[in-house]
Parts: sequence; structure tokens; C-alpha cells
Amino acid sequence: MRRVANIRTAFWQGGALWLVDALAAPDRAQSTEVHAHHAIQLVFKLGGWFELSPPDAAPVPGDVVAVAPDARHLFRSEGLTAILFIEPESRAGRAVQRRLFGDTEIVAAPMPSRAVLDRLRACQSEPSHLEDIGRALIDELAAGEAADVADPRIVAVVSWAARRIDGTVALAEAAQEVGLSPGRLRHLFVEQTGLPFRTYLLWLRLNLAVARVVAGASLTESAHDAGFSDSAHFSRTFKRMFGVQPAALRLM
Repeated sequence: MRRVANIRTAFWQGGALWLVDALAAPDRAQSTEVHAHHAIQLVFKLGGWFELSPPDAAPVPGDVVAVAPDARHLFRSEGLTAILFIEPESRAGRAVQRRLFGDTEIVAAPMPSRAVLDRLRACQSEPSHLEDIGRALIDELAAGEAADVADPRIVAVVSWAARRIDGTVALAEAAQEVGLSPGRLRHLFVEQTGLPFRTYLLWLRLNLAVARVVAGASLTESAHDAGFSDSAHFSRTFKRMFGVQPAALRLM
């Protein structure tokens, strides 16, 4: 499979930052398929160019563009960009949603401060700083914006699931953890997050598998470590959520 991009990544509880160098294609910019994932996404122009658009609609202009959680979109790029993913259930994520999104799911977003932008541009040669820069970007985006109050039981379940995601995580166990029936937790989780508990677990497992690949594991090892049945299951999930096969990316 032809490689379409080189990617450096950093993951932490509540977010991830990808530094993406999309390789030039003979006839067109690299493009994903239409996809959606459970994270707020912001793309920053860093010398290359990109387009983010809803399905069958014009791209949203801007040097920084944000996509709301679970919004279907198409991403085209060439050259260097940075992609910031923010967990929408986190306190900062809820604040960022309030600040950026109204009735529109893909919007132009404010530029970061000069200091953070300079650090972001320099991170190609200093990849060890990616997590620090990602956290600084989130802090700026959420600053001064009050977060919606999350149900503390859902906050507890999200934290519990993240700690156990490399093993077996069951709705019944999660419900017992917060003193709810499985049926009540199932309903409350959808009400608070907008998606089923099982789908959220899949998102967590996907992030864990990507982190394993970045650490040097094979696709098969990464898939098994993250709880996927096999590498094909991992690849299908990755493509559905990011619009491209993981084998087409060089994860560094």
C-alpha cells in the first residue's frame, strides 16, 4: 500500500496531538474518505495546506479549522499540518465545545498565541515536546470559558474505563462502579456523551492501538494489546474513524 503521510503523535488522558506531513501525490492532494470520530478535532496549517469540509459541501476556510465530535467530514492536505484531538467528555473539552460550536459542526477557529504557535512549528525537530504543546493548545482554547457541568457518575465511568481499556471492560462492571443499573447507565451515557458506551470504548481502544504502533509494535500486536480481535478489525475501525488505512501512514 502506498504511504500517504508521515505522522508523529503524542497521547495523554484527554487529548492527542498529531504532526502530519502529507506526501505529495502525482495528481492530487492526499485525501481521506468521509469519516467521523468521537473527538473534537482542530487542524493547524504549518507550512503545508489543508481542507476540511462536510460531505458534499465546500471546505471551511481558515488557517485553523475545528470539527465537532462525531461530525462526518473529509480531510485533504499536502505538506505539514498539526491535528489536535480533544476528548469531549473532559472538562477542557466541554469548555472548548461551548466556545467553538453552535449550530455548525465545522468552523474556523482562533489562532493560538504567537508563543504556542512558534513551539508548534518547531515541534517537527523537537517531537518530544508534542504532549506539552498539545496541552498548551487545549489550555488556550478552553481559557475563560465555563464548561458544562458533567454528571459526576459519567466522569467517573470515563476515568475508570480509561484505566482498564487494555483489559476487559463491561457495562455491568462500569454500572456497579457508580451504583447504577446497567440500563440506567446505558441511557445516561448516551444522554451525556452522545454515543453508546460500547462505541466510546472502541474509540479508547483505537487510541491505545495507535499509541502501541507508535511505540514500535506491529499492527497485529497493537490490535491484540488494545482488545481488537485482530489487525483487520483494528484497520477497519481506524479507517472508519480517520478515513484512511493505518498501513498507509508511517506512524513515528
